[in-house]
Amino acid sequence: MPEDNQPFDQDPRAPQEESNAQADGGERGKKKKDKKDKKEKPHSKWPLIALAIGIVVAIIAGVVYWRMTRNLEDTDDAYVDGRAIMVAPQVNGVVTALNVNDNQFVHKGDSLIEIDPRLYKASYDQAAGQVKATEAQLANARVALDKQRVTAPAQVLSAQGQLDQAKAQLIQAKAEYNRQHVIEKAATSQQNIDKADQAFLSAQGQVEQAEAQLKQADLVPQDVAQAEAQVAQLEGQLIQTKASQDQAAINLGYTHVAAPQDGWVTKRNVEVGDLATPGAPIVAIVSPQVWVTANFKETQLNRMRPGQHVDITVDSYPSLKLSGHVDSVQLGSGSRFSAFPAENATGNFVKIVQRVPVKIVIDGGLNPEIPLPLGLSVTPTVTLE
Repeated sequence: MPEDNQPFDQDPRAPQEESNAQADGGERGKKKKDKKDKKEKPHSKWPLIALAIGIVVAIIAGVVYWRMTRNLEDTDDAYVDGRAIMVAPQVNGVVTALNVNDNQFVHKGDSLIEIDPRLYKASYDQAAGQVKATEAQLANARVALDKQRVTAPAQVLSAQGQLDQAKAQLIQAKAEYNRQHVIEKAATSQQNIDKADQAFLSAQGQVEQAEAQLKQADLVPQDVAQAEAQVAQLEGQLIQTKASQDQAAINLGYTHVAAPQDGWVTKRNVEVGDLATPGAPIVAIVSPQVWVTANFKETQLNRMRPGQHVDITVDSYPSLKLSGHVDSVQLGSGSRFSAFPAENATGNFVKIVQRVPVKIVIDGGLNPEIPLPLGLSVTPTVTLE
């Protein structure tokens, strides 16, 4: 008999069958899961194998890279360097001719500009005239010196002869004077006595005059020295006037401004009609000789020596490959020669890796058709030995 509250159409075996079905289904699902786990277990080892292979490859690549680069040092803090000569006029004047253009190649001695030369030509002519006048005065003084060297001794001899003659006349006059004063007055006349007295006094005066002339003529060394001093003075003036002429010639030559060496004209800032000022640059001449200045870190200099090979790449021309060698290492870091060098003894010292300029000479690879302006960025790679 069915229990109360139980529907008559429900089979009492249904719950039992349902629970058996659920148990069978769960058992089958468990078996499927076990099979799936068994199938996935062999595949779970591949990520570990791939990771191990990647680590080995990375280690091998690192070792190979280290072996390939352990003898190489490079830097991107490098640039093309060279000589840039600033040309400036030496004299004032208006620019009358401009003989070069921008980026033109010039040879040493080629004319760059011309400055109005008229003022300097007049100064040169004036100096040349002073030289000629001084030369004439010097020639006259030399003739006078030669004459003095001959006439001065002759004047001494003449004065000596006049003195001797005066003394002889004095002796004769004195004898006549004594005779007129000794004889009886009756044997002579007052006129003869006065005449004898006058002759005696005149002879004494002539002797004194001859002695004075002899003393004056005896100054022969002084007279010759005076003439020689005049010649020396004029010789000095001639040197001075010639120096003025040379200076005028130099100033006249400065009106022609020429290239001091071969190179390319750059940074031209002059035009026809400008007023040239001494010391003010008008053009820059960049010489054909170029090199590389590389600022290596101080930690890169341990094995770097002059003569080591360098491979150079230029940022502007990736296809241009240059080769060179280390020429020299600057004996001082870049900061040491800066306008405001560091003061490490201030008490707030912070260590900063210094950079030292290294000069690298380019040996090959330059292409005449490819310009290599100063300041281009390059990357040098030094092969250490």
